[in-house]
Amino acid sequence: MRREPDLAVAGRAVPWEAWLPWLSAEGAALDELRCAADELRRQQAGDTVTYVVNRNINFTNVCVKSCRFCAYARGHRSEQGYELPVSEVVRRCQEAWDVGATEVCLQAGLAPGITGQHYVDLCRAVKTALPDLHVHAFSPEEVKYGARRSGWSFTEQLERLVDAGLDSMPGTSAEVLDDAVRRRIAPGRITTSEWLEVVRGAHALGLPTTATLMYGHLETAADRLRHLALLDRVQRETGGFTEFVPLSFVHAEAPMWQQDRPEELRDGPTEADTLRLVAVARLVLGQSFVNLQASWVKEGMDLATRLLDWGANDLGGTLINESISTQAGAPHGQCRTPAQLRAAVRSIRRTPAERSTLYVHRRVFSDPAADPIDVLDGLEDADGRFGSYDRLVARGGFRFGA
Repeated sequence: MRREPDLAVAGRAVPWEAWLPWLSAEGAALDELRCAADELRRQQAGDTVTYVVNRNINFTNVCVKSCRFCAYARGHRSEQGYELPVSEVVRRCQEAWDVGATEVCLQAGLAPGITGQHYVDLCRAVKTALPDLHVHAFSPEEVKYGARRSGWSFTEQLERLVDAGLDSMPGTSAEVLDDAVRRRIAPGRITTSEWLEVVRGAHALGLPTTATLMYGHLETAADRLRHLALLDRVQRETGGFTEFVPLSFVHAEAPMWQQDRPEELRDGPTEADTLRLVAVARLVLGQSFVNLQASWVKEGMDLATRLLDWGANDLGGTLINESISTQAGAPHGQCRTPAQLRAAVRSIRRTPAERSTLYVHRRVFSDPAADPIDVLDGLEDADGRFGSYDRLVARGGFRFGA
């Protein structure tokens, strides 16, 4: 009888329950898992490894929710709370464009004064100033919050965002799509059914989204697999996911680690957990997802590069100003230049390519000698220049309610 990895590579359906032992595989079984995931990656995505030049702009850290895994959010009375005016967001988008970014990712806390119209106005302002910059923005949680604050349905909020120029959405706020887990790590947050309603609604409007999973905290192996099976089902229905991004739990500054620390809470996944999860994700998602991203900001560049041999085919982006993982205690910096990403890809004898947000290859770098020196490559200490979000906020004096 053929084993599950062989069946997945052959394009055969495998029940999610059958993958449970593979999430603890060791020895020869672990090597079998890696080889199968790498082969399926090769079949689906080839040997080119992609990245996007992008900037993250988290326009407020003030949030009415108290998610127990989040070290980024601040209450509206906190002296550390800030909210960037629309003009400052546009200025930072222009700065990103000037150093070669093709995408800006806008996500933020759920501040008391934000409405659905604010999201629409913010998107329209960016697209008016920079019509060719891809706006990748607003998680399903933000869509829900904006819609409810403005008295709109989810569909009405999404339609207004599309009309304002929104190009795609991050599939964050998914965490683990199991309401029992969600109640423990993020009480009051968007439910599984609501997340699915927003995502399916976006896809119905032709608005692509990413898909994510946050793992390594309180969830079980079965929770992870049910989550993957659900994403696979939605993708087969809509085809609207551009990529799957596994996000390891960063524990160091998380409130549930700092405070009550439940007995079963893990301090993030081990390296072996991450390798297995990425490989199993490639095989479970089968033919429905082509693109699987390794997150250097979560894992570090060394492990992210190793994951390219375990089923991943993308290194994410330059992430100028990534701040949410960094606030949680991730020590891997907040910016990587295109040259650094290309070097990582070449270290495993693969070909790097710059992509668009929607995975269209913009430039393939087959010959290292012909590499350009992009603007971002030429900046001295790019991580230091763009990396301290707190310093950028303080320099502008953008405090919440100021």
